[in-house]
Amino acid sequence: MKDSIHKYFKVGVVQWMIHPPARYELLESLKNLACDDFFDAIEIGQIKDDKTRESAKQILADSHMKVCYGVHTRILGPKLNPNHIDEAERQKAEKTLMESVDEAEYLGAKEITFLAGKWEEATKDQAYAQLLKTTRNVCDYAKTKDITVELEVFDFDMDKAVLIGPAPLAAKIAADMRTTHSNFGICVDLSHFPTTYENSRFVIQMLRPYITHLHFGNAVIKEGCDGYGDVHPCFGYPNSANDTDELLDFLRVLKDEGFFRAENPLVFSMEVAPRPEQDAGIIMANTKRTLKRAWALLEDYN
Repeated sequence: MKDSIHKYFKVGVVQWMIHPPARYELLESLKNLACDDFFDAIEIGQIKDDKTRESAKQILADSHMKVCYGVHTRILGPKLNPNHIDEAERQKAEKTLMESVDEAEYLGAKEITFLAGKWEEATKDQAYAQLLKTTRNVCDYAKTKDITVELEVFDFDMDKAVLIGPAPLAAKIAADMRTTHSNFGICVDLSHFPTTYENSRFVIQMLRPYITHLHFGNAVIKEGCDGYGDVHPCFGYPNSANDTDELLDFLRVLKDEGFFRAENPLVFSMEVAPRPEQDAGIIMANTKRTLKRAWALLEDYN
């Protein structure tokens, strides 16, 4: 493409993935990313310390990046389940999601992204109804703060093994949600397509009316190999599923399906994580190179 990718997307980065908190201090990470003008958007998670949160808010405000808020660590860490069939357990997850809306608002975010919880085949329908209840309640609250609530599609039987789940089921819940809430959307991630046994064209065409957020990255789906599951290794990682060709295909499908929207660009965030022996700076450069190469190979509009 002759045009810059920044014309059609807000290129973002998932902060807690590229800079794992066990290895990288949060405020230094935010400063590093805020100083990198390759990024138009940043996705952040929970900040437990009040003083650190206040400093983070200032960095984000000064950066002029679009801020998005990911609830993933708040759900996965304590093993909360927004679709738990036990009502008390479901309410615990809902409470955390409501608190996340408040923190997102404080930090200047207009989007929160979360994931569904574990499920069992015997109670799948009940779990689906519980997830609808949770999501509608959260959307009601988020609407008062002009915040969009996005459900990210994850694997259903490999690693996270959550209810949503394959693209057809994501389309079902999105259609159900949109009958009552316009501030609901779907986040799709190239990293997750191999883990749900789907491809870019199938996922994008299935979910086209509902997609409000995009991630791109890589995955290893060969059992027994290092990095197996939903751990987002870098592009070119041994035995992995995605590289330049797959990212190029993703971009082609997005273009074909009308997602190149200069007037209202979606966030298009890299979600990659350094392996224990890797340096985050090198992995971030790896991801930028891969994206730049795929973009350069993308055909221009006629």
